[in-house]
Parts: sequence; structure tokens; C-alpha cells
Amino acid sequence: MDWRDHKQIQSRRDFLNNCANGIGAVALADLFAADGLTAATDALSTENPLAPRKPHFAPKAKSVIYMFMEGGPSQFELFDPKPALEKYDGEPLPPSMTKDLKLAFIKPTAKVMASPFRFRRYGQSGMELSELCPHLGSVADDITLVRSMHTDAFNHHPGQLLLFTGSIQFGRPTMGAWALYGLGSESQHLPGFVVLSSGNGTSGGATNFSNGFLPSHYQGTVFRNQGDPILYLSNPAGVSRESQQATLDVVRDLNTERYETTGDREIASRIASYELAFRMQTEGPDLMDFSNESEATLAMYGINSGNEHRRQFATNCLLARRMVERGVRFVLMMDASWDDHTYLKRKMPKRLDEVDQPTAALIKDLKQRGLLDETLVVWGGEFGRTPMVEIRKPEEAANAGRDHHPDAFSMWMAGGGMKGGYVHGKTDDLCLHIDEDPVHVHDLQATLLHTLGFDHQKLTYKHQGRDYRLTDVAGNVIEKLLA
Repeated sequence: MDWRDHKQIQSRRDFLNNCANGIGAVALADLFAADGLTAATDALSTENPLAPRKPHFAPKAKSVIYMFMEGGPSQFELFDPKPALEKYDGEPLPPSMTKDLKLAFIKPTAKVMASPFRFRRYGQSGMELSELCPHLGSVADDITLVRSMHTDAFNHHPGQLLLFTGSIQFGRPTMGAWALYGLGSESQHLPGFVVLSSGNGTSGGATNFSNGFLPSHYQGTVFRNQGDPILYLSNPAGVSRESQQATLDVVRDLNTERYETTGDREIASRIASYELAFRMQTEGPDLMDFSNESEATLAMYGINSGNEHRRQFATNCLLARRMVERGVRFVLMMDASWDDHTYLKRKMPKRLDEVDQPTAALIKDLKQRGLLDETLVVWGGEFGRTPMVEIRKPEEAANAGRDHHPDAFSMWMAGGGMKGGYVHGKTDDLCLHIDEDPVHVHDLQATLLHTLGFDHQKLTYKHQGRDYRLTDVAGNVIEKLLA
């Protein structure tokens, strides 16, 4: 008997073992599916891991645009008017009011700082928003403002991990990865989960869009907002599309043979990634080409602004709309940094001048195209700010800012089945604590998955012997937020 005969015998054994294991796996998967414990699949998903899949029930939203304002925007200057701050302005709060606060840098004896900005009522709903965001005020009747958000983490990276993965531990899948795992993608030429960035970078970095322990085809793909959306997307000189296709065919054959031998899902992810990259070479440049957008649309977003950050953010907003039009499931926009420990009075007007117009334009554009009802837009950070002042340079009066505050902050949502013109929750007079209708970040995650058609307790993935989910072991759908 030579090595060829030995290999043939081993192959028979492998065949019998694989049959036995495969039959058991199919039976177990069928039982799980009957109980609704797995994401729905179809025949295409065996060939294309990102093929569209059915949710647990009819969804309100088909896609998500998550506008993450990294660093923690101040609710006092934007969304939650607190005239009582003026009463305590310049004075420390009684110890009884600050004894349980989680503070990152300041001490409980820090003095209160009243907001230098005023609030106005907008829309038929009369929603109170800062004078700094008049453009957002023009779509007030389309947004759902949550003033009673809270989280468990008071530093940036843990807060971002908890917000996007449901845990402060590394290695969990992020919100976008879960959405893609559950629903697949309707786009054949673009990634199902795309990341757009602006500003100076985020504390969480890639952990905000990681696939964690899910197969790697569910991770977010970072796009640039000028030139090729992904580096090296274009072929080098001398490489034709035909020769590239021939190379990919050979690579696919080799990867497929290895996949059939090992069953390694990462090989399937690699195959899908190569083929998607090839298809993107056609769709990618078209995505970045705004020449077919009207001058009115470009002006509405502020695309041609002379301010670099405003132009960058506006471009990302328009790209986000173009992506959901093309079937992208989850767009994560990360804008940094809103971590205003210093010079808050100077920074906030500048920052709002840069993002307010493009943000409102995105809502208006989605609405006029009939996309807002099926697109959930989320805007907010990982936590809020304290009513007490932080002064890092005592010699500079204009240096005042605010510290991290996880116990009470604000976010807003629009479209995707949310109740427009609605304010949810209430904080106390100083926004130290929540008085009515608290919403934990796990509740936000559960509600987001609900709009996509999922029971957050049943959208699970088995890893290291246990079932995991985005909401960890907590979370409730906040029915009051839904239209």
C-alpha cells in the first residue's frame, strides 16, 4: 500500500465522520430554527454568507445610519434645558447630591456651570432644542428625543464598547455586525456594514465596528470619503479586469478546496471578501461620484463648504444616504471629538456650525426620497456631561468645560418606525439623575434590533459553549419610542 491508497482510506473515514456530524448538525439547526433561536437562512446563504435573510417578524427599518458623536456631546448645551443651573452657577452642590456620582476627572466639590446658550421651541411639537442647532430644529417633528439615557461606564473606551457590543469586555461583535448577521445585505456590490469617519479619531477605534467572534465577513468596512473609497481598490497599471478575474477564479478554487476539507468559516469569509472587492471596483467609483446629484442637494448638505470638517461630515452624510439606497444594511458614521473638557463655550458653536446643517439635510433627503420610514437614524455619544465645571487651566476663565456623566444624557433617533416629534424621559433639575422613563444602552440596542424585525433575546450566536447576544443578559424594547 502506497501513500495514495492510505490517503483514499483516510478520505473514506473522513467522509463517514463528516456525514454523521453533518446529519446531527442539520437536525440540531432545524430544532433551533423551529424555536426561533437562530437567524433565518435560505439556500443562497450557503454560497453567499451575506445573502438577505428574513428577520423574526416584519421590520419597520431595513437599514441603520448610526451617527456616533464620539466623546459625549453635552446635553446641557444641546438637548436638555436646565434653567435651574443658573441658581447654582458658580457654587458647589451639597454633598448629598453628588455622593454617588461617577466622575472621571473632577471632584464632587466642583462648581456648577450654567449653560451659556439658550433653548428654543421648534416644529409643531414644540420640541425644545438648543439655539445652536436650528437646522435640526427644522426637522424636530421627525425626531424622537430621548433625554433619559444612561450607561454603566464613565470612560470613553469602556463606554463605547458597552454601547456598540453590549459589554465592556473586548472581543464581542458590534451592533452593525449583529445587524448584518441577522439580516444579511441587499447590496451585491458594496459591503453590508460600512464605516465613515470624520474628525480626529475615536477612543474605541476598530472595536466599534469589529465582528468579534462572528465570522469576519460581518465586520465593518472602513470607507474613505474621497478618491477610491478603499485603498488599492483600483487595479495597478497593466492589470486588466479579465486577468484579475482569472486570478480570482484560481484563488477561489483553491480556497473552496480548502474550505471543503476544513469547514473553516473564515475561508468562506475570505472567498466572499475577494469576490465583493472585485464587484466593488465597478460600484465604488460610482458611489463617490456626486455629479448626478442636483446642485440643490449638494447645497442642502453643504458639500462645497470651505470648512474642511463640515465638508467631510457633509460628504459622509450624503454617502450614507447613497449607501442605504444601494442596499447597505448598516452605516456607522464616527465623528470625533465631542470630549469637551475645555473651552466648551468656544467649541460647541463651531462644532454645531459644522454638523447641524448636514445632519438635518440627511433627514430631509431620506424623507423626500421615501427612505426615512425604512431607515433608522441614530445620533448620540457614549455618555453625557456633568453640570459641574471642569477647569484644567485656572488662569484662563474661557478654559471651562464639563466632565463625563454616564447617569443621565440625551440621544435622538429618526425614521425606522420611531415616533416623530416625541420627547421621552425626564431628568432632575440639574440632570444628575433620571426622574422618568430611563433608557439604558441595552434598551437602546433591544429597540434598535426590534425595528429591524428581531427579538433581541433570540438573535444569538453560540461561542465557546454559550449563546451570546448584543444585549448581553439585559435590555428591553422601549415601546413608547415606537410609532
